[in-house]
Amino acid sequence: VDACAAAATSHAEAFARMAVEETGYGVVEDKIQKNLFASQRVHAFIRPMKTVGVIARREDVRVVEIAEPFGVVAAIVPSTNPTSTAIYKVLIALKARCAIVISPHPSAAKSIARVAEVLDEAARRAGAPTGAINWMTTVTLEGTQELMKQRDVAVILATGGMGLVRAAYSAGKPAYGVGPGNAPCYVDRTAD
Repeated sequence: VDACAAAATSHAEAFARMAVEETGYGVVEDKIQKNLFASQRVHAFIRPMKTVGVIARREDVRVVEIAEPFGVVAAIVPSTNPTSTAIYKVLIALKARCAIVISPHPSAAKSIARVAEVLDEAARRAGAPTGAINWMTTVTLEGTQELMKQRDVAVILATGGMGLVRAAYSAGKPAYGVGPGNAPCYVDRTAD
């Protein structure tokens, strides 16, 4: 996880430029900040977390909490924030010692694949098993649907349109979905 976060940090600008060029969405400087948020802030937040083995002992009720890897994560990555979302999902999957298969949005497939390649190389150099980070190279709606239904997939992390999120929730396994939209926000007239 540390090696992947460091690799993502060092490639934050290149990933941002590639994402903007490929998708036409966003501003390079903003994408750099999003990539750095995923590679640095998210990493700093999850780094001290214990995610495998005994994670808590509650002596008062005689309970020992034991965590174990969940299994293969299917990660659906959108075109709007392709590189930062891919970084984030890879880091959290690896932190939980789960393999990940990324399904890129077709209009951001190259930039998402590049993130996966860089992080996969960093992970393998640091000792992760070959195949811990995977990504679809031929991207189709049917392929993504098949991935979500795949028997070996344990959980789905779906970021995208409402149709995709609904499909993830209907795949017959645990799914976490985030659809389009932004949180309501009030900006005072005195704001600069």
